[in-house]
Amino acid sequence: MRTHKLISLFSLILLAALALTACGTPALAQSEPTSEPPVRTLRVNGSGQVFISPDIAYISIGVHTEGEEAASVVADNNDQAAELVAALEDAGVAEKDIQTTNFSISPRQEYDDQGNLQGITYVVDNSVNVTVRDLESIGDLLDAAVQAGANAVNGISFDVSDKVSALSQARQAAVENARAQAEELADAAGVELGAIQSINSYGGFPTPVEFARGGGAIAQEAAANVPISPGQNSLTVDVEIVYEIQ
Repeated sequence: MRTHKLISLFSLILLAALALTACGTPALAQSEPTSEPPVRTLRVNGSGQVFISPDIAYISIGVHTEGEEAASVVADNNDQAAELVAALEDAGVAEKDIQTTNFSISPRQEYDDQGNLQGITYVVDNSVNVTVRDLESIGDLLDAAVQAGANAVNGISFDVSDKVSALSQARQAAVENARAQAEELADAAGVELGAIQSINSYGGFPTPVEFARGGGAIAQEAAANVPISPGQNSLTVDVEIVYEIQ
């Protein structure tokens, strides 16, 4: 009887050991790392540029006044600024296209040759940014502004109101440029291009064309009837493309 019990106990131990071995085998198989080769890639940068003709302009026009009495200088400046805005609207500029961008009052101390304070001059500046949608009217508009009292024309920049089509062309050109570079490099290296892994796009902001800068007497003497040539703006898009190589 005792021998029978020992045989039964031994059998149970053997079965438990076999069960543990059977359960452990899949776990060891699952823990083995895979040995897939790393993906080889080629990274290139492409650029696409499109030239576009401007159809809109931004002009900064202002009134600059000076005097010994602050209140009087401000009043004079306000009157001239009001006349300037009225002249711009009479010239065809919409009210929404005239925006005040600067109004400042600053004292300037005046000294003689010996460094003695002689008095204070108050300087008042009032500038508006004007959006011009009819480029052929810019010369006449500047003439009207100067006649109304504007004595500071700080610059003219040209832009394009709708850039959707130009952006599309620039993106297409940038991708084609990147593809051409990738094919050339792959051919030189003796490899073949595979699928695209990633694409990043940058830029898309046109370079504004500035016409001129001036102020004071320059504006009064030169701004009237100035022939304006908008020229062309350039719009550039850059892309970075990563290709798989085989």
